[in-house]
Amino acid sequence: MVAPAVKRKLIDDPSALEGPEKAAVILMALGEEQAALWEMMDEEEIRIVSQAMASLGNVSSQAVEKLIVEFVGSMSTTGSISGSVERTQRLLMSFLPEERVEAIMEELRGPAGRTMWDKLGNVNEMVLANYLKNEYPQTVAVVLSKVRSEHAARVLSALPEDFALEVVQRMLRMEPVQREILDKIEMTLRNEFMSNLARTSKQDSHEMMADIFNNFDRQTENRFLAALEERNRDSAEKIRSLMFVFEDLGKLDPQGIQTLLRAVNKDQLGLALKGASDTLRDLFFSNMSERAAKILREDMQTMGPVRLKDVDQAQQAMVNTAKDLAAKGEILIADGGGDDELIY
Repeated sequence: MVAPAVKRKLIDDPSALEGPEKAAVILMALGEEQAALWEMMDEEEIRIVSQAMASLGNVSSQAVEKLIVEFVGSMSTTGSISGSVERTQRLLMSFLPEERVEAIMEELRGPAGRTMWDKLGNVNEMVLANYLKNEYPQTVAVVLSKVRSEHAARVLSALPEDFALEVVQRMLRMEPVQREILDKIEMTLRNEFMSNLARTSKQDSHEMMADIFNNFDRQTENRFLAALEERNRDSAEKIRSLMFVFEDLGKLDPQGIQTLLRAVNKDQLGLALKGASDTLRDLFFSNMSERAAKILREDMQTMGPVRLKDVDQAQQAMVNTAKDLAAKGEILIADGGGDDELIY
């Protein structure tokens, strides 16, 4: 015996529909020709709308018309569109080659500005100086002549002194630059500097979680990593490898250690070193004067027992200070890879 077909109720009033159901109706009305709209949704949104579409039933033509009018009306009055880098990329991928999309996205992820020179003006002076110090002085002179004077001053201050003076002399003698040379410099900056800057600023999900885990206290960090290892060992190991923890300060070179010592509070330093390994503690002491090291040891002894929570907070504060110094280009934080090992 064949079961009778279930007769679905005809929907005449669109106000009875939920948001996902309204979206399903509009997408069905637009048809397969507008399939690119699905590319603008993430997986969770596609799943929710698909479920609503599958169980929708019959919708009258009047209800469809009302929904479309409502949709267009809300767009024209509020202009409410949820935009993001990820959605932009999905939309572009629906009609452009992958390599072209990646080039556009790198441009978007880079510093803000309409022209190349506007963008350079929004790049941290230490980052820009670290790149320009490897270029010809004449090229650097051209670049600095095209950015804002206050930004050029900061970049010059960050360059090695002899090199900076050579750049200043070139700028004083500089004549109008030919358009072809300027175009070539712009192209080099775009292809070599800006594209690399955009790639390094693109943070994947594991890097994001490593930053979050870095701000956990020790017990919470261990608890989350242990739980994650049981569910996804690969992700846990990747997050752990990306995390920068207090013991990683031992990877700093002597100059980096001394720069960090000048930047941290001495009370904070003593508290942090109370919970450090003997190796790391000796590394910090060896980069201090004999008198300063003796005073710090005495201060640590007079502290007596300290709470683990206070030690964790002091160590995290030092890690954050090190990250800030690294972002300014004042110290180099090695990531453990062979390319970052220092040769003496």
